[in-house]
Formats: sequence, C-alpha cells, structure tokens
Amino acid sequence: MPDVFFTSDHHFGHKLIIDFESRPFANVQEMDEAMIENWNASVAAGDTVFHLGDFSFLGLEATRDIVSRLNGYKILILGNHDRGRGRSWWLEAGFDEVSEYPLVYKDFFFLSHEPMYMNRHMPYVNVHGHIHGQKYEGKNHFNICVEHTGYRPLSFESIRDTVVVSEEG
Repeated sequence: MPDVFFTSDHHFGHKLIIDFESRPFANVQEMDEAMIENWNASVAAGDTVFHLGDFSFLGLEATRDIVSRLNGYKILILGNHDRGRGRSWWLEAGFDEVSEYPLVYKDFFFLSHEPMYMNRHMPYVNVHGHIHGQKYEGKNHFNICVEHTGYRPLSFESIRDTVVVSEEG
C-alpha cells in the first residue's frame, strides 16, 4: 500500500541557504545530491509526497531534472519563493499537482507553506514549512522543514503518531 509523505524548504540550488540555516553541507551540489538520495531512500515510486513550498532556486531545466529524479507522485503547495514562477511553470517542471493555496488533508491537517494562525482550542494541526530551524510550541503546529527531518520527507504516520503522543502527554 502506498505511503504519504510531507516535506518542505529544500531550496535546491540555493547556495546561501547552507550558511543561513547552518546546513551540514560543503557546497550546493553536495546538498542537492544528499537531499535527492534521502528523498529516494524514504519514498517509493508509488508513494505520494506533499512538498510544502520553496522547492528550487534553479531554472526550469535543472529543476525538471531534479523533480524527475525524485520518487513518488509529487504535489507542490507554492511557497513564498515559488509563487513568482506560477503554477504552470511548476507543472512544466514535473510536479503532478500544484496548489497556490493551503490544502486540508484527512479533515484534520492544514497543509501550508507558512504557519497559519492556530489557537489551542482548534482541533487541527497545521503542517507547514517556511520557518526552517525554528519551531512553534504546542500541539497545533508541525514544522516539516528539512532542517527538522534529516533532509528527507517524513511519513504521514510519523506526524500522526507524534501529534497523538503530544496530545496524550
């Protein structure tokens, strides 16, 4: 049975993100290759991956090359660095689906690039990216940026189990 994964903020081709976020890579080529390898070690061809934005800083051909190398059915929710290129550009780059807006998954998880306002009385979890190494406290936000996930997509079950444990604790 296929699995579902979530990830965010790869910033493929973005040299400065290595210093901005203290990523453990010597250069952008090493970073990009490690993240492709980590993705494919986690995701099988039949799985689905929701990428929650800020995928690539590269041109169309280089981005298409990376997308084609990644396993799974790929859904992109546009991030702040993706929006300037538009939905059709990302479809041409190889994403199977592209959304300009947040999505709701399993009637409980809000999937967005930027964290959404959530108060402690809301019975939802916002799975988001954008804030890289930072984290919001509480059970209503789950930061899926690669800095928190070993530079690999995280399975839906992992997120669900973490959320359930934090609610019980």
